[in-house]
Amino acid sequence: MVTEPGDGTADHRPGRPDRSEPAEAAQAQTGSTSMSGPEPAPAPARPAWSQVWPPWTYWVRTTLAVVATLLVVAAARRISHVLLLALVAFVLAIGLDPAVQWLGKLRIRRGWAVAIIFVGLVVFLALFVALLIPLLAREVPQFAAALPGFLADLQRRDDWLGNAFRHASVSAEVRQFIADLPSKIGKSFTAIVGAAGTAFGRVFDVFTVGILCIYFMVALPRLPATIAKLVSRDRRAHVNLLLQRSFDKIGGYVSGNLITSTVCAAATVVALLALRIDYAVPLGLWAGVADLIPQVGAYLGAVPAVLVALTEGPAYSVATVVFFIAYQLFENYLLAPRVYKSSIDLSPAAVIISTLAGGILAGFAGALLALPIAATIKVIAVDVVLASRSNAPPEDPANDGPAAPHDN
Repeated sequence: MVTEPGDGTADHRPGRPDRSEPAEAAQAQTGSTSMSGPEPAPAPARPAWSQVWPPWTYWVRTTLAVVATLLVVAAARRISHVLLLALVAFVLAIGLDPAVQWLGKLRIRRGWAVAIIFVGLVVFLALFVALLIPLLAREVPQFAAALPGFLADLQRRDDWLGNAFRHASVSAEVRQFIADLPSKIGKSFTAIVGAAGTAFGRVFDVFTVGILCIYFMVALPRLPATIAKLVSRDRRAHVNLLLQRSFDKIGGYVSGNLITSTVCAAATVVALLALRIDYAVPLGLWAGVADLIPQVGAYLGAVPAVLVALTEGPAYSVATVVFFIAYQLFENYLLAPRVYKSSIDLSPAAVIISTLAGGILAGFAGALLALPIAATIKVIAVDVVLASRSNAPPEDPANDGPAAPHDN
């Protein structure tokens, strides 16, 4: 077949080079260059210091965050008393929630259940104060007035206790301090009563705690879902579950603590009355109040009763010590496991450290609120640790050890 020149068919005769392919490649390269335009100039290299030093926007954000944190801390310090009242009301509401739920099982609406619990609590406190304050006002001054006679009886005893008080190593200053102890106790009791009267005379604080407690008790079922709205939608269910778990732990602890303290006070009063120890009611009340403080409260509640029993004789003091030891065994191994039901899953060391830290930061109220706060922190921390472990990348099997030799 004869190929006509100019018909567009390439001439591939042997011995003649094909010049059409280089021409087409050059034309394609020229066309692509003309359509895309000239290549952009390379970006100027950043200085070496800018690769190490953060940009100025980072420092602006950091400064604003520090200033905002300082302002929040300053405001919190100014309203720390109000925040403490709100926290007490919130924890008290969570502690009373099991009673509200029990009334709810009886088909009583939550609002009416809260009203019943609150009215019952007010009536109980009113009767408690009306019956106890006159008794304390009568027995505590009698106890202070009877101390010199107790000390004289101790010095006349013909045993190791009397010899210890008559021993020459007891300096005159110590004897004078013991002799002045009744007046010091009377003055201290007067100061304590005045401070307690001032504290309880703050009607606004009591009213604030009561109103906030009622609000928290009514709104408690909706609070987890309301707080969960502050996070993204995909995490709301998880945050809601986490808050419910924290509320259950706090409620179980507070209600259990109230039950064990009431049992401790009643058992101490009955035991001291059976031993015919004077001032059994105020000593039992003190043991119950001190039992609210975990771990160390039992020892604080036992010391006054043992000292008063010591004035009756060593046998009475030994019997009092035996009672408190037996009661602590009963509370720790029989009562507490059934009441708390592992609501506070903390080690003894964590309990003591939390209680001491709370007492240093906020006094008696801080010691009472330390364990609920510590339990909540543990729930959140455990959840964060488990989430980080679940999101961790799987380990590379190649890094587990040296690779096995391959067969050639």
